[in-house]
Amino acid sequence: MQGISIEPVTQWLVSNIPGAVAPFTFDLIAGGRSNLTFKVTGADGTCFVLRRPPLGHVLATAHDMAREHRIIAAVGRTSVPVPPALGVCTDESVNGAPFYVMGYVAGVVLDSPDKAAALPYDLRVTASEHLIDVLADLHAVDVDEVGLGDLAKREGYVERQVKRWSTQWEQSKTRELPAIDEVARRLRERLPQQHGVSIAHGDYRFGNCLVDVQAGRVAAVLDWELCTLGDPLADVGYLGVYWFDGEAANIRSNDPTPAGGFPRYAELLDRYATRTGRDLSGIGYYVAFSCWRLAVISEGVYSRFLHGAMGTQEGVDLDGFKTGTEALAERALEAMRKLS
Repeated sequence: MQGISIEPVTQWLVSNIPGAVAPFTFDLIAGGRSNLTFKVTGADGTCFVLRRPPLGHVLATAHDMAREHRIIAAVGRTSVPVPPALGVCTDESVNGAPFYVMGYVAGVVLDSPDKAAALPYDLRVTASEHLIDVLADLHAVDVDEVGLGDLAKREGYVERQVKRWSTQWEQSKTRELPAIDEVARRLRERLPQQHGVSIAHGDYRFGNCLVDVQAGRVAAVLDWELCTLGDPLADVGYLGVYWFDGEAANIRSNDPTPAGGFPRYAELLDRYATRTGRDLSGIGYYVAFSCWRLAVISEGVYSRFLHGAMGTQEGVDLDGFKTGTEALAERALEAMRKLS
């Protein structure tokens, strides 16, 4: 099993995870450019989930397993649904890289319009309302009370992000895209006042949640690798990038909402505002920022593939990354223009 050294990992699981009974089977759930996730099934049928960095050379800061485990363990003490954090291994001699283990949570990842078919039509509004309620609950968590007060700097989140991703663009761009530079300039000129300090997931959407499709509820929030402390409205704006607004040009392949039956993004904003008391009148800025950030990330992946840093290009839609960057940049620019 690529990514798993079966014998030493088995020994570690038996020694460190209560209820883990060898031998184990390991099945890859998700892999690729992000962290690798494996379903681990013990001899007695008990299931766990093991998560480790992608194979090959990676930046340790981008795939910090101990940090991600710490976040999940802390959030797990709140009402926000996350998989139980069971243990973390930082000894790279065990598996060639750090990893952590979570409890297994049943559910469906709604990461495409086709996947939406698993969610009954009459539960799509219910599931969407729970998705935004869970986000509001996450943003209500007292970061000091759960032990995450020192996770990151608290203030100036958007300003730091704009600076960081502007630098990233200069380092990874494969061509000039005036829209990227124009949006960056406009973002800097209109930096908003930060709306408090919260746990900011950084990649919050249906595609990073397990949904109980029988109940229409989020069973667990996944993929905390981009989590930090910051402006809660950044998460709310990011969700808008992955929510179909009726514009065909804004359809994303990993967003289930174009399948129909889901509420409008504006309805989610109203629900979040009512639940949190936050003013969302400037949310367009955060949607624009999120589109722009995704454009820079997409260009980075495209650049790494072009330069051979991501391995084989077989089966990779390089043109999709290229045009996706351009479409996101134009969407970000249009969103910024609407603010003027």
